[in-house]
Amino acid sequence: MKNTLASISLVVLLAIAGAATATPQQDLKEFQDFYMKRFPNTPFEDFANGVYSIDPVSREEWQQIEEFPPYELNLTKGEELFNKPFANGKTYASCFENGGIGIRQNYPYFDTKLGEVITLELAINRCREANGEKPLGWKKGPIADISAYMAYTSRGKKFDIKIPDDPRAIAAYERGKKHFYTKRGQLNMACADCHKFYSGNMARADILSPALGHLTHFPVYRSKWGGLGTTHRRYGGCNEQVRAKSFPAQSEEYRALEYFESYMSNGLAINGPGARK
Repeated sequence: MKNTLASISLVVLLAIAGAATATPQQDLKEFQDFYMKRFPNTPFEDFANGVYSIDPVSREEWQQIEEFPPYELNLTKGEELFNKPFANGKTYASCFENGGIGIRQNYPYFDTKLGEVITLELAINRCREANGEKPLGWKKGPIADISAYMAYTSRGKKFDIKIPDDPRAIAAYERGKKHFYTKRGQLNMACADCHKFYSGNMARADILSPALGHLTHFPVYRSKWGGLGTTHRRYGGCNEQVRAKSFPAQSEEYRALEYFESYMSNGLAINGPGARK
């Protein structure tokens, strides 16, 4: 076991060292090629289904759940909230390209004017504040419902995340990449340990999902939560599972990680919201 962990640690260190000199485009090819070789029987487009793309038994159970989606009520609420006028008479549609319909695949993006990564949830709350409304909680509730509805209108559209030729954008991307490969917490685990190098293996009673396609189905309804949650709610839970202090939702750290992970899934179709254990 010690030899196995040492080997994995060496692979992670080599990955970080090699990636440090790679461009985002090179990273993307290496990342996607890794999973195609690791799971040769899985078509690229099917990685949008997460762990259900690599495990036939789990896939059957998931397909049965999706026949009567547990997030259906959230979609109804999200659509109502999205179209409900603010006190000034405007709606969320006034803040987004194409009225906020069919745009999920473009988030997160790097705003070169503001010099920061903008996630969909961040844009939702900034829209509220720009229209004189109080911001919503980041992890669940109305913001997850609105985000889920917007994702639903984008189903079938492929992730198309851009890394502008701007040193600040590259820095944000590199920060997210570093977070993905860096070990943390008492368990000394990185995102890459579970979801890249050990992907497809068992962790207790669960199969570790590939990171490729991780974010296609968010916001996600988790049976464990008994409700819908955002990407940053899940990130916080992952940190806690390795006994590391989590970062605040919508912190620069988590936004950078979401930026990196979303870019790595370019070419995969949005299928959110989704259902998971």
